Amino acid sequence: MQNTVYDQDALLAVSENAGDLILTAEFTKYHHTRKFNVYLCRKSDPESKGKIEQVVKFVKNNFSKNRVFDHLSDWNQSCHAWLKRTGNYKVHHNTKKRPSEVHALEKQHLKKVSGTYIFANVSTPSITRNIHKDNVIRYEGNRYSVPKGTYRADAPNLAYLQEEDGWLIIRLKETGMELAKHRISEGKGLIITDPSHREHSTSKRDLLIHQIQETFIDKENIQWLIHKLKERYPRHLVDQLKVLQQAIRIYPNHCEEALSEMKKLGMTSANDFRDIAHALSVQYQKSSPKIVELNEKYKDLSAPERSEDIYLKVLSGGENE
Repeated sequence: MQNTVYDQDALLAVSENAGDLILTAEFTKYHHTRKFNVYLCRKSDPESKGKIEQVVKFVKNNFSKNRVFDHLSDWNQSCHAWLKRTGNYKVHHNTKKRPSEVHALEKQHLKKVSGTYIFANVSTPSITRNIHKDNVIRYEGNRYSVPKGTYRADAPNLAYLQEEDGWLIIRLKETGMELAKHRISEGKGLIITDPSHREHSTSKRDLLIHQIQETFIDKENIQWLIHKLKERYPRHLVDQLKVLQQAIRIYPNHCEEALSEMKKLGMTSANDFRDIAHALSVQYQKSSPKIVELNEKYKDLSAPERSEDIYLKVLSGGENE
């Protein structure tokens, strides 16, 4: 069985898993129909990839460049003529042989493949694309969003795409549930997003808000601050809530006063709350040094223990004896 060498391309292969090839569904059906061995170039391996890339570059720069063609059949006819007189006739720089002569020797060992092939029998309406870390897939020169959290480091991160009446439908499985749906853009270099895909997890946000509100006695003031944080930091609300929660843990005795001071001064940042609470804590420690010193002085002293007889005498009314 003959080998066919391919460069790694998203249309052909999903990945080369330590030598176990994971091909796309469409190319797998084509491969099984044609019955040939696939020799897939390894990633970042110039010795194998260069053989393919140099051939493509040779054809582009020496035949396609600066030529005008009316249609595909004209291009194919001109290409065969160029290969016969130039491409396959020139002596190869490394092998020192003409490709046409080498092909004549190898031709007798090649397996003949069917000249007829019905693509409709093996093609499917979906194609595959990789899901990137920013939760987008690339298609026809544009980027389309998928829900936040779709990309996972421990997952294949492969999406199945299907065009339907001008819409791009994205699924995680070829016949699975619809993950995202976008109107296909006619432009290039655009980012097409669904606002719902960029929303933060409401359960995590709401849990933080609930925990913070339960800490404060003055519900009106804390609701005011939460409202201001939502307005000012819509993209970083969870981060602001975490700063607020940490400040509450560090300065539990100064939270109510810090919140009141914030409202008076018109400050609307969790960092401001933390700084005010810290300042109040420092001010409190400076204003009561004697109490601290007194506690340090008598920290090793303990109250004297009395015998049970003394308490019995007091209870019986004999404390004056």
